Amino acid sequence: MRLRILAVGKLKQAGLEALVSDYSKRSRSLLPIELVHLRELAIVRQRAQPSTEGPRVVLDERGEQITTETLAAWLGDWRERGTRQVDFLIGDAHGFDERDREAAQRVMALSRLTLPHRLAQVLLVEQLYRAGTILAGHPYHHR
Repeated sequence: MRLRILAVGKLKQAGLEALVSDYSKRSRSLLPIELVHLRELAIVRQRAQPSTEGPRVVLDERGEQITTETLAAWLGDWRERGTRQVDFLIGDAHGFDERDREAAQRVMALSRLTLPHRLAQVLLVEQLYRAGTILAGHPYHHR
């Protein structure tokens, strides 16, 4: 199963790019992650796979706050169902509207805090990597 992150805006900072690159490389054998930077939210909406083709997860501060174990369970369930790709959508400063949230299989909050989209990308890639390690049976450091 492939995980694809569709995000508005580029990272533009070497430190953030290095973190995303590191977690993406670590994740390759677990759950491959593709990060696609797009110029505007309309293009993110356009490029996201239709919900009939696979799960779409919208990141939104109004979404469900979950644990890493819950994220791993979502991914594990989708993988068991034969899902080929999961799209994670990160919006711009204005976020997503109600139609976007309704079209998603899941609406997830990384935090109740409003995060810059660049930081949200780093946090999401790290959490996807961590969920992959849980699914692979690696010991999770908090359990």
